This record gives sequence, C-alpha cells and structure tokens, in this order.
Amino acid sequence: MHWLARHRLVLLGLIAAFWTALVALAHFFPSAPFLSAVWNGERSFSDLLRRDGRKTAVHSDFVFVGIDQQSLQLNAVGGEEAAGNRALELMLQKPYPWSREVWALLLDKLFQSGARLVIFDIVFSSTNEGDPQFRAALDKYRERVVIGSNIDVQINAQGVQKENVVPNESLIPPPQAADDRVGFVNFWRDVDGIIRGTEFHASNGELIYDSLEARAMKKLGDGDAVPGDFEEHAIRFGPEAAYPPRALYELFLPKAWHANYQDGAFFKDKIVIVGMSAQIGHDVHPTPIDENMYGPALHLHTLAAALDRQFLREVPFRADYIFILIAAALAWAVVAFVRRPLFCILVLAGFVVAYLIAARVLYDRAGLLLIVVPPMVVFTGTGVFGLGFEYALERREKMRTRRTLERYVSKNLVKEILENPGGYYSSMLGSRKAVTVLFSDLVGFTSLSEQADPAALVSQLNRYLSAMVPMVFDNGGTLDKFIGDAIMAVWGNVSSHGPAQDAKAAVRAALGMRKMMAKLNDEWRTEGIIPLAFGIGINHGDAVVGNIGSYEPHERLDPTVIGDAVNLASRLEALTREYRVDILLGAGAAELVADEFHLRAVDLVQVKGKTEPVDVFTLIGSRAETVDAGLLKWLQSYEEGIKKFRGRQFTEAKILFSQFLEFYPDDFLAKMYLERALRYEKAPPDASWNAVEVFTKK
Repeated sequence: MHWLARHRLVLLGLIAAFWTALVALAHFFPSAPFLSAVWNGERSFSDLLRRDGRKTAVHSDFVFVGIDQQSLQLNAVGGEEAAGNRALELMLQKPYPWSREVWALLLDKLFQSGARLVIFDIVFSSTNEGDPQFRAALDKYRERVVIGSNIDVQINAQGVQKENVVPNESLIPPPQAADDRVGFVNFWRDVDGIIRGTEFHASNGELIYDSLEARAMKKLGDGDAVPGDFEEHAIRFGPEAAYPPRALYELFLPKAWHANYQDGAFFKDKIVIVGMSAQIGHDVHPTPIDENMYGPALHLHTLAAALDRQFLREVPFRADYIFILIAAALAWAVVAFVRRPLFCILVLAGFVVAYLIAARVLYDRAGLLLIVVPPMVVFTGTGVFGLGFEYALERREKMRTRRTLERYVSKNLVKEILENPGGYYSSMLGSRKAVTVLFSDLVGFTSLSEQADPAALVSQLNRYLSAMVPMVFDNGGTLDKFIGDAIMAVWGNVSSHGPAQDAKAAVRAALGMRKMMAKLNDEWRTEGIIPLAFGIGINHGDAVVGNIGSYEPHERLDPTVIGDAVNLASRLEALTREYRVDILLGAGAAELVADEFHLRAVDLVQVKGKTEPVDVFTLIGSRAETVDAGLLKWLQSYEEGIKKFRGRQFTEAKILFSQFLEFYPDDFLAKMYLERALRYEKAPPDASWNAVEVFTKK
C-alpha cells in the first residue's frame, strides 16, 4: 500500500489540526487578512439570531417622547396656538436647548396624567434658564423621575480614566452620581462598533455609578433584579419598531393632546423616556436589529429585557475551544470511518444542520449564545479538505490500479470497468455485436526463436509489441489478447462509434503499425539486429461478445469475442504470407472503409472452415495522405485485369496484367495473376470454375 494510504488517519488528523490552529490564530490576530472573517462571522451569526430569533416582548407601557425636527422648529404650530401656552411660548422663544421650565411643565403634565415613571435621556450638565423650576419639579417627583449623566472615558499616560459628567448643581445637589435620580446613559460598543449589551454599573476606582436602567428599575420596585456586577450583559432585543418616537411638541399642543393622547389618559401608568429623535442630535447607535437605533429606544429595549430577565448568556471562552476541538475530532471521525463519499457528505451536512438547529433552540428557549461559526469552520474545513484528500488518495489509488490493470487488460476495457462497472458487467454477460477484428502476427518468428538468443529475442519482441499496442489504443481499440507474438484487437465490443467508424479506426491502427514497423526495422538494421515482418488481417462482422472462462473454483474470466468474423480475421492474417502483402481486409471491412482508404483487390478465397468464398483486399494507404499517383493510375489496369480474369477472358486479362508489370515488374500479385491467366489461356478450366482459391490450411 502506498505511504499516503498507510498514514491516511494521521494525515486527516493533520488537516483537522490545521483548521483548529487557523481558527485559534484568527482569535489572537483578529485584524489579519481573511482570519478576521471567522470571529466576525460569529458576531454576525449571533446578530442573525437576535434579528430572527425570539424577541423580548414589547412593553405597551413604554413610551418614547422624542425631541424631533418638528419640535425643534415648531413649523406646525401657529402663533395663535402658542399664545397663552407657556411651554410652546418657551420653545418658540429660543432654539434648543430651551428653558428648562419646559421640562418642569412636561413633568407636571405627564404625572398629572398618571405616568408611572419619566426618564430623561439627557445630560443637563450646564446651567440654563428655568433651572429653578426644573429643580422644583425634580424634587417634587423625585421618586418617579430619572435623569442622565455621561461617563467620559479618556485614555492617557495614567491609563483609562473615567469621569462622570453629571447634572449641574442647580438641579441636583452634590454628589450628583450618588443621587438615586441620576444614572449614566452610556452604552459600550463591541470591537466591530455594534452595541449588543449593557453595563448596569461602572466605577472610576473610587465611586460606583448606576446606569439609567438600574435607577429606573429600582424606582419601579425591581431593584433586586439589577445585576450587581460590572460586567456587560448581552440583552435580547425586542422587535425593531417596538418603540417609535412620539413628537414632544404634540404633548403641549391642545388638539394633538386631545386627539392622540385622550387628554392625558394615554399616559396613565406609562413609563416615559424623553430624548433626542432629530437627526441633528446624532443620538443613534448600531445594534443587531437596527443600524440606526435611537438612544432612548435603545434604553427602552434594555429596560424591557432587564425587567423580563431576558439576558443572553454566552458560552465561556474556554468552552468555545472545547467545542472547536470536538468539531475537529468529529469531522475527522466522519471522514476517516464513513468511506462512502456521498454518505459522508450527508453525515457532515446532517451534523451542521443539527448544530444550527440546536443553536437556534438554545437561543430561543434558554437565551444561550452557543458558539457556531468557529466550530463550523473547523468542522466543514476539516470535512471538505478531508474529503478532498480522500478523493485525491482514492484517485491516486485508482490510477495506480488502472496503470496496473492496463499492463494486462486493454485501456478502454479498464476505463469501462472502473467508470461503469454495472454497465460493463451487464454487457459482457453475452451479446451479439457488429465488431471489427484485427489480427497481427510476425512472419517466421517461430523459426527465428529457435535460433536467436532468448534474452535478445524477448527484448526485440517487447520493443515490437510496445510500438504496436499504442496504435490500437490511440485508435480506440480493445487489446483482446497477446498470443505469443500475435496481437488480437477488437473495435465495437466495449463501445462503438458505428460500424464504419470502428472499421476505419482499425484500418488506421493497421497503417500506424505499418509505419512503426518500418521505423523499428530501420533502428534494428542500424543496431545489427535482424529486421522483422508482420501480417495483419482485418475483418468486420457479427460476433458474440462476453466474458469467457471459468467461474469455479477460482473465478478467471477473459472478455473476448468469438465467431466466424473473428476466425476469418485470423485466416486473413495467415494469407498475407501467401499473397506477399502485409495487410489483408475482408469484404465487410473493405466496403466500410473504401471512401477513406485506397484498397487493392487481392483474390476471391475460401478459407478453411468456410463454405462461402470471400473477396479480400490489401491496403495501399489513406486517401488523406500522399500515395504514388502512378500506382493508382496503373492499378486501374490491374483491377480491370481481375474482372477479365474472373470473367474467363484470360487473354485480355493477360494483356492488362502485362501492362501493369511493365511499370511495376516486381509486383507479386500482378505476376501471380499473369501466371494464372497464361495457364488458363492454354488449358481453360471446366465450367464449374469460379475463380475461387481454396485454402485447406489455417
């Protein structure tokens, strides 16, 4: 067995180790080209779960009052409508930020309507007009109001410095951060710039700050549910459009207050957050469910998740690598022991689908973010590359098997067996097909073998066969067998391109063998080796095709062809010695190839074992190649002479053969027919003579 095959399990393990190492490197070098895609893909997949998976229920008691563009410009409010309306007058007096008396008026309006809690996603860090009125309102409703602060993070030589920017002293007395009405509004983005969770507490090393949500939950009576750590908590978001902004100015516009808010009844028991919704405020943040979520809406999503205990849990980092190692080992085991490729692919795909379903189920039901992309990269990478290695190994082994088989079996037969075994075995159970058979045999080789050095003779024979066999393969033939120095080849038994094309391919192979023989003899003469000559017989006809041999006790079968067409090809090869030509064709093959090759009539013969005479021809050459024009011209006299001869016109035949011999005096066939014509001219044959030469020997 080849070295790769012996160590396949180790090599598959190396593939698994490679993908595991690649994913590990991707974590430690997140900015490296291509590697970053692995863990970025994991974040993208978790975002997909957040978008398509189970959501936190929408809290119908949450209201987002937005400082929108209309509230900033008040284009929709006329002078008459603003007259006598203190809030609208203040909003029209100066651009935003307005007098903070507006917020005091808003608090009065909301709480008089029965609002449960009002949250300001605004940091009132500087002093402004109306601070006394707003402070009075904050004090009045201190148990039902929360306002924002902002943690400013600075990185300098001393490290990370956090400063809490709090409401000014005119609103909240120091220390403002300790006041239960003040919570920080910050969200911290992940490395890819997306907000997926929140921190409920922060510290600068000395003081502890609570978030806006933490303050709100305590005032709502759910303070015990606020996490007591400083970790970021991933949240399950609600639907994207859960908390649309409502225009602030409408709350002060009597007709809108009446039509849209039922004169304040709408706000009964509501939790209201006030914040910026105008584009100019730039208070938008990228989240998994919305690339531009308003900051106040983000706070409401966070508050809803916290109140409903809809925090998401991530698998610990160490456990991530356990999953990755398990994925690598599982893929290795599948590829190593599931040897059928299609079934292996189905098993691999099944594991992937099952894991994805498990990830979705765990997310929906348990809020668990199972690591998915890195182990799937390792699993599929190991599986695909492992299958590729197995395919390459199998292909290599198949090629080795094919090369080994081709030393004993014809190439096209090997191809059919390996690529279409079912069809091949069915076809070789036994069938009758039109085939073209070629027999080739060396002239006088038996006598030569008795005199020559055995080693030199075997070497010469191998050179001869090595030159002849490619001519069969190059022309799509099947090497049926070697019979000593003889070659038997067949066209149309394994696959056929039609009788004419099969016959022409056989003749092309014979021409190629003729050329190779001439080349070999030139080389042997140069080397002082006795040249060789061969005879080739080609015949076309029906034959029985099948596996011939013994099934018991040990199966040994030989795919071959049998029948009269095969026997005649063998007889024609033997007759090449009688007619001093190297190639003879039967009438069936000659008729199929005459349009592409120049043929010459030889004789009408009756071979041993046949009762019907057969017209045989010899091959001159291809019509596509240059052939002696003079020979073709005077062959017309030769062919006409044969017709006269067979028509018992011996004197006319004698003249025609004599004319041909004037130009080709050494031509054996013309001399043979001249001798016959002269003999029959002197002593004509009886009436039963039919110009058939009968051969009683094989």
